[in-house]
Amino acid sequence: MAKNKLMSIDEALDLINNGDEIAIGGMSFHRNPMLMAINIARSNKRDLGLVDREPGLAFDLLTISGRIRRIRAAMVTFEHFGIAPGFRRMVENGEVEFVEDVCEGVMAGLRAGAYGLPFMPSAIALESDLVSLNVKRGIWKIIKDPFNEQELIAVKAIRPDVALVHAHRADERGDIEIYGPKYEDLLKIQAAKKVIITTEEIVSEDYFREHPDRLTIPGFIITAVVHSPKGAWPTSMYGYYKADYDAIKKYFDSVKAGLSIEKVLGVFAHG
Repeated sequence: MAKNKLMSIDEALDLINNGDEIAIGGMSFHRNPMLMAINIARSNKRDLGLVDREPGLAFDLLTISGRIRRIRAAMVTFEHFGIAPGFRRMVENGEVEFVEDVCEGVMAGLRAGAYGLPFMPSAIALESDLVSLNVKRGIWKIIKDPFNEQELIAVKAIRPDVALVHAHRADERGDIEIYGPKYEDLLKIQAAKKVIITTEEIVSEDYFREHPDRLTIPGFIITAVVHSPKGAWPTSMYGYYKADYDAIKKYFDSVKAGLSIEKVLGVFAHG
């Protein structure tokens, strides 16, 4: 009999260790695992790392929470608001270590991690100033194509300790359904050592037996499932609710004003 992976938010938080590197699902203002991010921000976790290609609200909230020591990302923006405010503040003040990457670099690293490979070749431009920086950091390396001797970048595998992803439906076994845009979530789930799913709905095991085409990721890959209706708010959840741009604007203004994390978290008190 398959293990029941349903647990409370506090039990899921216990799966995250100090110093862990976390990959956050969704993108920008869409399908972020906000409930988990808010609870991590309120916890006593420390020295965490974040890695993402195009992160959004949950990433930015955690960046200013005091729980994060290092971040690796390609583009950290807030759509029409501009650069993510917490990210900008923390990096400019030197309060977090920032490893600047490119979209292709993060994607290649996640693909390698998901496929169980030590690295993935990529088409990153060799002329970029980031090449020497990330070669020095040990996450990129210049190699030669064995077929034509052309130089290219190999990106070291990204294997996050934990992936946090918000799904539409899940059962007790951890089988999940995500519909609409998947972004890099499937790669993050497959690359991560642990996967915590928050979900809008809990369905019976019969749901996926009757609708096998709706299974996005099988349960044996998933570590924990937390029932979290509106768990992506104020970001959107495709097919369920739209992004709450009024709440996002309040967050943006609160962070820009330099308010404390306790007051910033108050933005999410009535979601």
